[in-house]
Amino acid sequence: MRCLVTGATGYIGGRLVPELLDAGHEVRCMARSAGRLRDQPWASLVEVAQADASDAERVAEALEGVEVAYYLIHTMGGGSDFAAADREAATTFAAACERAGVRRVVYLGGLVPDERLSPHLRSRAEVGEIFLNSSVPAVVLRAAVIIGSGSASFEMLRHLTERLPVMTTPRWVATRTQPIAIRDVLRYLVAWASVEEEVNRSFDIGGPDVLTYADMMRAYAEVAGLPPRLIIPVPLLSPGLSSHWVGLVTPVPAGLARPLVESLRNEAVCGEHDIARYVEDPPGGLIGLRRAIELALRRVKEAKVLTRWSSASTPGAPSDPLPTDPGWAGGSLYVDARARRVHTSPQALWTVIEAVGGEVGWYSLPLAWSLRGLLDRLVGGVGLRRGRRDPRRLRVGDSVDFWRVEEVEPGRLLRLRAEMRLPGLAWLEMRVLTHRGETVYGQRAIFHPRGLAGHLYWWSVAPFHSLIFGPMLRNVARAAERGRSVSRPSPDGALRDGDPQDAVAEGAVG
Repeated sequence: MRCLVTGATGYIGGRLVPELLDAGHEVRCMARSAGRLRDQPWASLVEVAQADASDAERVAEALEGVEVAYYLIHTMGGGSDFAAADREAATTFAAACERAGVRRVVYLGGLVPDERLSPHLRSRAEVGEIFLNSSVPAVVLRAAVIIGSGSASFEMLRHLTERLPVMTTPRWVATRTQPIAIRDVLRYLVAWASVEEEVNRSFDIGGPDVLTYADMMRAYAEVAGLPPRLIIPVPLLSPGLSSHWVGLVTPVPAGLARPLVESLRNEAVCGEHDIARYVEDPPGGLIGLRRAIELALRRVKEAKVLTRWSSASTPGAPSDPLPTDPGWAGGSLYVDARARRVHTSPQALWTVIEAVGGEVGWYSLPLAWSLRGLLDRLVGGVGLRRGRRDPRRLRVGDSVDFWRVEEVEPGRLLRLRAEMRLPGLAWLEMRVLTHRGETVYGQRAIFHPRGLAGHLYWWSVAPFHSLIFGPMLRNVARAAERGRSVSRPSPDGALRDGDPQDAVAEGAVG
């Protein structure tokens, strides 16, 4: 089949594409930014259509010749109008599928309880109904908690359990749920590309275990070899307070934690297993929670996490690329540019640059970076704890703490776009340069202010740049010369090896 995968830059979509390819299907990916898919290991094996789901004309082009369309677009967070945005995008996509003659739409939504739904679950249910009510047969898969390396649900479970040996918890930890392993979710999704019967209905999908969230934390502790956790439920924490609590303890920001927490308030247990009539259970049965945790932890330990919850764009985060016009049509553009000669090979320098962030850190004042991350989380941002998908390699679209990789030119350039809450747009560039036969490290912090607040912000933090970006410049160079990455800044006292700013002047940076 020729399949269209929307949301290919996200957690599920990024894993579904190679599974469909392995099953022998032709795949076309639809993404708002085609460049985000450029560095995927399967990029050369798929077609890429650049389109927003609400753009009827571009969606129609993306669906041309498609037989099975996977709709994996969700708005997590995104303000009070997220439901209207989801409704508009789904309606546009369903109508385009009708005109294009698509044989089947497959949608992954949430397991809908009989009780009062949270706003996000209600939106998921509405999107499912839009597809079921269209003239194109639709399969709506409804899942509760998805357990897999890098999933938001798994990261929330993992960090809560690992960091809190004793915890007072909200009442939702006593709510029953039916988690499902990411491998089983992908198996179901892939199978529906080949099912020949015409089917138009929803299916509940879940693993073999029905248990409370507290039971899931205890199971995680057991599988991970941690001492037993003491869990004390309290009735005081509302979903809003709970999401901020989760945001402070785990890498999952409060804006994303809230819909996860709200969905846990309702019992999420499958009401049927009718899907087995069309997609048989595997010989060994569906994957249980403990096995799913084992598989996820193995992936984390081996640094083989294919996609993460942060693979998807963060709601409210800027997505504007760095402008190529230096004057930016007369607008203000503040730049902190620095460069330093490095007594090592260009490859050694690049190895240090590509390892930045995550466990390695930012090569200067860890406390200052941590404080900036904490302040960002307090105002609803992503904070500094998203870490990295891979500790050694970066690709376009990866999240690195509160940055997003906008451009990677291996051996030459790493450009990061800020996703923290700012009154403007910000980038950090790290370059490997050569000047008169020598290796030079070039570094630029770039800021485009938004209104008066943006200008005030830049001038308020400018005095601290020498404390942040100066040591960063020195320590990146030192780490490269020593042949290793560092997680703590080196003692003061940089090597006095001349001023390579002439490389900047000659155009090596810029």
